[in-house]
Amino acid sequence: MTGGDRFGHAGLTRRGMIAGGAAGMLAACGRRDPDALTFWATGYEGDYSPHLLAAFTRATGMATDAQSLPGSAAHEKYLTAFAGASLPDVMMLPSGWVSEFAMIGAIEPLADPALAGDGFPDVMRPLTYGGVAYAVPWSVGSQVQFYRRDILGEIGFDTAPSTWDGWRTVGARLKRRYPDRYAMLMFLNWWDTLVTFASAAGAYPLRAGDTRGNFRTPAYREALSFYVSLFADGYAPGVSSNEIQDPMAAFARGYFTLYPSGPTLLTDLRRRVDEIAPDRWGTARMPGPDGPGRVSAINNSLAVSTRSRRKADAWALVRHLTSVESELTFQRMIGVLPARRSAWRDPQLADPVLRPFAEQMELPARLPTIVEWERIRLDVQIVAERVVRGGLTIDEGLAAMDTRVDAILAKRRALVAAGRIA
Repeated sequence: MTGGDRFGHAGLTRRGMIAGGAAGMLAACGRRDPDALTFWATGYEGDYSPHLLAAFTRATGMATDAQSLPGSAAHEKYLTAFAGASLPDVMMLPSGWVSEFAMIGAIEPLADPALAGDGFPDVMRPLTYGGVAYAVPWSVGSQVQFYRRDILGEIGFDTAPSTWDGWRTVGARLKRRYPDRYAMLMFLNWWDTLVTFASAAGAYPLRAGDTRGNFRTPAYREALSFYVSLFADGYAPGVSSNEIQDPMAAFARGYFTLYPSGPTLLTDLRRRVDEIAPDRWGTARMPGPDGPGRVSAINNSLAVSTRSRRKADAWALVRHLTSVESELTFQRMIGVLPARRSAWRDPQLADPVLRPFAEQMELPARLPTIVEWERIRLDVQIVAERVVRGGLTIDEGLAAMDTRVDAILAKRRALVAAGRIA
C-alpha cells in the first residue's frame, strides 16, 4: 500500500493541488461579482479551500473569494481588518480566539444551534461567550504520539508506552543503545505538550473564577517535574522549533522515536513516504501518569463577521463547509480531521492510525475559555523553558508562572470586582 493510498490521496501532491486551487481562484476572480462572499483561512485549510468553495458555487450560484493567511500573522490581520471594517464574510478561527472576537463584537452569534450539533464533547466550550455560541467547529486536532515502530521494536516495545514511566523506560533503553539519539522531541517554544501532561495529571491552570494562576499545586508540579526530567536526563533535546530545520527528516532518520504532534503530521508523512514507509511508524494516545488522559488540542472553527452584508448567505457557506461531505473531502485532500462525529463513522476514517485521534477527542483537556488564555499559555511555556535550561528550579518556575499569570489577569480581577463581568 502506498502512502497516497493509505490516506486517500493517491495521485495528489501539495504542489499540484495548490496550483489547481490557485488556477481555480484566478478563474473565479474573472467571473465573480463585486459582492462575492469572502472567506479567510490559514494553513492547509486556506491553501485548499477553493476546492470546497467551488462545490458551493456550483450548488448555489453564489460567487466566492478565498484568501489564505499565514498562521503567524492571522491574528493581527483579523484585528486590523475589524478595525478597518474589512473583515471577510466568513473566517476560520482557532477555537481559542473565538471568545476574544465575540467580546469585541467582530463575529455573529450562531444563527442556528443545529449547525454545531453532532460534535465531540467540550469542543463547543471555547466557542461560547457569555452563554452564547459564536462559531461552528470545522476540524479537530488532538495531540497524539507518533512513534517509530521499528526502533521501539528493537528495545522490546510493540507500541508506544501509555504511561510516563513507560516513556522514561523508552528513554533509558534508547540512550543505552543509541547514545547520540533521543527518545522524544518536544519543542521548548511549543506549549501543547506541557499542557497535555498537566491535563493528564488532573491539573487546572487557574483558580478564583479564572482570575489567578493555579500552578503551585501538586498536580502541576508533578507534570512540570516529569516534563523537565525528560530534558535533564537527555531523553529529549533542549531545542526550539527554529533549531531543527526539518523535524520530519529527523524522525525518518531515527534522530528521535516519539513525537507528540497533531493530525497535520499525517499529511507530511504521506508526502514523504519515500523517506519513511508507512509500516515504520504508528500513532498512539498520549501517555499519562497511569495511562492515557486528557490532552491539548488545536481545533478550528468557522464564524460569520458582524460586518457581513449577506449574513444569511454567509451562514449557508458555513453550513456547506462544515457538512459531513465537505469535512470528509478535506480529510482526503489534506488530512485534517472532521469535527462531526458522524463523519467518523465513514469507512474513509477506518485507518488504524486515525483511531487514537478519535479516542483522544473524547477526552479533551479542560482549559479556560477566557480571552487571556492565549497569552497565558505562551507565558507559562516561556517560564517552563527557563526551568528546562536551568535558569529556575521547579518551585521557582511554578511561582513565576503564578506571578506572571496573576499580572495578566489583573484587569479581569478588577472587572469582576466592579461587577462588570461574571
